[in-house]
Amino acid sequence: MSDHITLVGNIVGDLEQRSTRGGGTVAAFRLAVGERRLDRERGEWGDGHTSFYAVSVFGELGAHALRSFQKGERIILNGRLRLREWETESKRGVSADVTAEAIGHDLRWGISRFERTPRPESSNTPSGPAVVAAASAGRTAAATSDADGWALPGGESPEAATRDETESGAAADSSAEPVDVPF
Repeated sequence: MSDHITLVGNIVGDLEQRSTRGGGTVAAFRLAVGERRLDRERGEWGDGHTSFYAVSVFGELGAHALRSFQKGERIILNGRLRLREWETESKRGVSADVTAEAIGHDLRWGISRFERTPRPESSNTPSGPAVVAAASAGRTAAATSDADGWALPGGESPEAATRDETESGAAADSSAEPVDVPF
């Protein structure tokens, strides 16, 4: 059984790239999660107990983690926790393993820049509600997304929306009344 958990902590060592039997990417690293406590008598903050987790990040998320994170960086991670008992000839213990489902930098301590990765060729085929709406309205699937591939409201291309406003005079008429649109 596994439980969902959210952790905020620091990456302890370098990330390791591993592979599944099927050749999929796995990013593996250890995460230190510690607590800070206020010593009211001295008025100082001090470190409390630190827990360590073995983290695995699979597939495309793992590949992104390998490119995005480094030792020492503070991250937020959501995933599934599994406690695993282990034993050697001289020791017994319990390991806390986490399979990450979502992961990112903790922006309390710095900034991060998002960089979109290109999609594989096989998934470039447009699909979904915007394409269905466009097909039923007689427009092509290509007109339902902008240059970055994001779906546009109503399935229109930016050029078509601008052209329609210009032809109707709405863009040129600054005295047009605002319209409330319910969400």
